[in-house]
Amino acid sequence: MLVLLGGFLLLMVMGVPVAVSMVAASLAYLAVHGGAPDVIVAQRMIAGVESFPLLAVPFFILAGNLMNIAGVTGRIYAFAVDLVGWMRGGLAQVNIIGSVIFSGMSGTAIADAAGIGTIEIKAMKEHGYPIEVAVGVTAASATLGPIIPPSLPFVIYGMMANVSIGSLFLGGVIPGVVMTIFMMITVMIFARLRGWGSDAPFNLKRIGSAMLEVGVVFAFPVAVYLMEQAGIAQNAAIFISLGVVLLCDYLFKFSAVMALMTPVILIGGMTLGWFTPTEAAVAAVMWSLFLGLVRYRSMTMKSLSKATFDTIETTASVLFIVTAASIFAWLLTVSQAAALFSNFIFSITDNKWVFLILVNILMLFVGCFLDTIAAITILVPILLPIVLKLGIDPIHFGLIMTLNLMIGLLHPPLGMVLFVLSRVAKLSVERTTMAILPWLAPLFAALIAITFIPEITLWLPRTIGMIR
Repeated sequence: MLVLLGGFLLLMVMGVPVAVSMVAASLAYLAVHGGAPDVIVAQRMIAGVESFPLLAVPFFILAGNLMNIAGVTGRIYAFAVDLVGWMRGGLAQVNIIGSVIFSGMSGTAIADAAGIGTIEIKAMKEHGYPIEVAVGVTAASATLGPIIPPSLPFVIYGMMANVSIGSLFLGGVIPGVVMTIFMMITVMIFARLRGWGSDAPFNLKRIGSAMLEVGVVFAFPVAVYLMEQAGIAQNAAIFISLGVVLLCDYLFKFSAVMALMTPVILIGGMTLGWFTPTEAAVAAVMWSLFLGLVRYRSMTMKSLSKATFDTIETTASVLFIVTAASIFAWLLTVSQAAALFSNFIFSITDNKWVFLILVNILMLFVGCFLDTIAAITILVPILLPIVLKLGIDPIHFGLIMTLNLMIGLLHPPLGMVLFVLSRVAKLSVERTTMAILPWLAPLFAALIAITFIPEITLWLPRTIGMIR
């Protein structure tokens, strides 16, 4: 075990990529201790990515890339300006609302930061906000990406923990709302302390139009449900309701109602049993293509090709990490590291709340050094047996784990969101880190609430009937 963990940490300190470090440490362990034929190692690595739920990964990545090139990002930003731009600290509030909406499409914090974050930082600078403020609020709001469904970390966690990905998606809805409220309150406090004004005039017509868009979006699943109760076939109810939405979009010339439909279609479709989470990823791609090619007509073959190749590159890197982490996690189990860690935890405490506090500290530390996908793949097999023994719901634990790792993305030395925003804002990593620090307060407040109030996570999937 010393060779495995020591070699991995040494290579990480030397700056070797995470996946390569895990593979090299695993090979070193096998060379020293033996005990596993080469064919078994190969089988374990293949088994790590040979999973039906993992098919969702490339499709969600592709959907996020297609949304970026379809012009959806700009439309979301314009909608958010209409809705909350008139508030004090208007563009900071717009930043948060824009990230909430984009989170329902991308599924990753990095896509959120690099996509709509680019527009938001530029706009905030032009309106006189300090660059540090623009970067800080963009970083904080980017953490919503994997919490509000769909979510790539939830897909990986669901596969590793053998829990319903649909339940994880539903479990992320209310925590995402809580995080949004905490961040918006933080902006209000900063706006009052620093004298920020509004960034768009109070225009009742524009606000009313934005609210009407929200109303149309939420009316869609309600209309489908009511028509089903009236005896209309489900498919007919869906097409009729979607047709009404398209008609409203055409008549009222809405800016973002079709983009806002994306999370509703995905979550509603999984809740009502139209498709599985993996099929939902395909539905997200099809909807993105519809928006880019038919509704907005903003896609070209060149941009479509670029989005496809970007997806291939990102998917390959994600699956390489999963493959490397799967063999690393298997060797941790074989070397009894999981059992030793379990015994160590139970020697400290058998109280689930104390355990969750320890896990939060561990995850915040690990998130600073490990890629999110790698951390989930390595740590779930070690921590899940303890979670189940202590009576902690694995869906609740999945939210805690993911949020901790999202906060870790904002810290050096390996926080990917930190580096993305540093490049976008043309700031040093040190200045970017200092800019983010004040905006960690609402994230830690949300983390505490989600950790110690399980119903924030479990109420919605339990009410829908996806868990007991």
